[in-house]
Amino acid sequence: MIEYQAIWEEVIFNFQCSLESVHGPSHWKRVERNGLQIAVENGADQDVVKLFAVLHDARRFDDGEDFLHGDRAAKYAETMRANGKLSDLDDGRFDLLHDALRRHTHGGITDNPTIGACWDADRLDLWRVGIIPNLSLMSTDVGRRLAATAMIHES
Repeated sequence: MIEYQAIWEEVIFNFQCSLESVHGPSHWKRVERNGLQIAVENGADQDVVKLFAVLHDARRFDDGEDFLHGDRAAKYAETMRANGKLSDLDDGRFDLLHDALRRHTHGGITDNPTIGACWDADRLDLWRVGIIPNLSLMSTDVGRRLAATAMIHES
């Protein structure tokens, strides 16, 4: 069983930015909510989505441009797994998480439903920094629908 609370506590304790950061815990919670909404509809792995939400920005140094934070987040996940915190993920599921973390800063799309749910969940929260999510960068039909709906409500 994955101990989400313990993982959240560790990540928050080690987070180098302010807890009020636009890349901090309130953002992670929204990414988790968005990701689970997508996962319910597209069949994505909900454990991977939840872990992505808390880990994807966990290794940022600040709120500026930091294209290597995804690589650092993937390394952090490796360390957590080595320490037994992610041992409930088999190799295939861990590889999905690792790939989603490592590449989420690259601006791509994917046809993998779990990685797509992770990336779309993060992009659906771009509104927090004044950026309208780009529908062409959404990987899932659910993500595109949620982004389009949000645009209508913002107009």
